[in-house]
Amino acid sequence: MLDWTLENCPADTSPYVLDIGTGNGVMTVTLAENGYDPERLVGLDYSEPSIKLARAVANGRGHASIRYVVSDFINGAAPEPVEGESGGKWDLLLDKGTYDAIALSGKSDDGKTVASRYPPKVAEALKSGGMFLITSCNFTEAELKEAFGAPELGLTYHSRIQHPTYTFGGSSGSVCSSVAFKKNE
Repeated sequence: MLDWTLENCPADTSPYVLDIGTGNGVMTVTLAENGYDPERLVGLDYSEPSIKLARAVANGRGHASIRYVVSDFINGAAPEPVEGESGGKWDLLLDKGTYDAIALSGKSDDGKTVASRYPPKVAEALKSGGMFLITSCNFTEAELKEAFGAPELGLTYHSRIQHPTYTFGGSSGSVCSSVAFKKNE
């Protein structure tokens, strides 16, 4: 994910980056260590212990200015990049396993799967021309394209990260899929 981000949303463009389901925050810290402005990086997680850990990791590696937010991305509003800047939208959203975890949640009160509410939230949080990079171990590339490439979302397939493949029983596959989408301008 780092190499893709460096190539497609480089630090010198000063992007606002939201890491959805940041966990220990290593992705945001790694971006800061690769020249991204820490004040434009936000890690979001619904788990308060994860956010505490992420802050500790960032502080320990000299990046205390990275912002970490406890929030439920599905049921709450995405945090804004910086008040008054970027129109409240993000240049880049990153997801490394969050959609996978959400897909295990089952159905919400309205009878829809919780996972079906995620793609519209992603589209809503991105600014025009913004990028969304997702890595999944539970969904194929085709399934991710179907979920996030629905016309009403305004997201268009951009690229993929090539992962090692294996062949078993006459079929080929990969242990994970990484797919990028761009918000239509």
